[in-house]
Amino acid sequence: MKVVVTGGAGFIGGNLCRSLSVADGIDEVIALDDLSSGAAANLDGVQASLVVGDLVDPAVLDEVLPGASSVVHLGARPSVPRSLEDPMASHTANATGTLQVLEGMRRHQVPHVVVASSSSVYGANPELPKHEGLVPMPVSPYAVTKLATESYALAHAACFGFASLACRFFNVFGPLQTAGHAYAAVVPAFVAAALAGEPVTVHGDGGQTRDFTYVGSVTEVITQVVLGKVSSDRPVNLAFGGRSSLLELLAVLEGVLGHPIDRVHVDSRPGDVRDSQADQTRLRALFPDIEPMPLAEGLDRTVRWFRTGAVT
Repeated sequence: MKVVVTGGAGFIGGNLCRSLSVADGIDEVIALDDLSSGAAANLDGVQASLVVGDLVDPAVLDEVLPGASSVVHLGARPSVPRSLEDPMASHTANATGTLQVLEGMRRHQVPHVVVASSSSVYGANPELPKHEGLVPMPVSPYAVTKLATESYALAHAACFGFASLACRFFNVFGPLQTAGHAYAAVVPAFVAAALAGEPVTVHGDGGQTRDFTYVGSVTEVITQVVLGKVSSDRPVNLAFGGRSSLLELLAVLEGVLGHPIDRVHVDSRPGDVRDSQADQTRLRALFPDIEPMPLAEGLDRTVRWFRTGAVT
């Protein structure tokens, strides 16, 4: 089986290629990435072929898609703040890019796709936990592009006869997720600052909650999706119902590191939602036996990667 992973040199993509490359029944993994936010080093030691190119370019897709049994479409321009700075760039990479991938699949008769959506599509809808039947209320350009991503995939599957699964990710964290840039996610930003002995920056009061999901749990599910050609005509939350505030996250991280962590509070960020927590009912119906990595263990593995560079 040949699997193409767009965004395959990124944080989630690099971890996923590791998982796919050692799975029975998969004999070829192609990572397509323009390296705008990913890095070739994320595939060091992984039996995957890196093709550097832009997924918006049909010629690049025509190079990698022939013979593929499944596509995992992770390639995107990440970050809510980046989308506020340049909505058109996010739309082109995320919405237009998804459509190009799906059209490439049509040309080459690829029968199965997994697309990465986001909990951000729920946006201003206040109901908790977030179940897939809620009305999406995106509050950032990024969230709108992710709603378009999943909508295009589900519509193409319905119209053109291939199988699809749209997964809504919730605050995925773990090894290969970098800090040190303006758009860093909260977990690597907290870990990097704490290891450097610097105060962490908390946007707002720190009471905002998230369903933090360890990347290994995400890649375990997606690998099973690919192997089983799992599909659904509705989006599926890929998270496990946890709910931790940023201050609670810091407390767990303090326990992992064994010392207090100083923090500095700054203004809340535009486009951020206050609370997020997944309803896992639909996920559990598909994968009843998946056991997610506990937050403390996931943070411990993340800290280990920051210290040693070893992915575990």
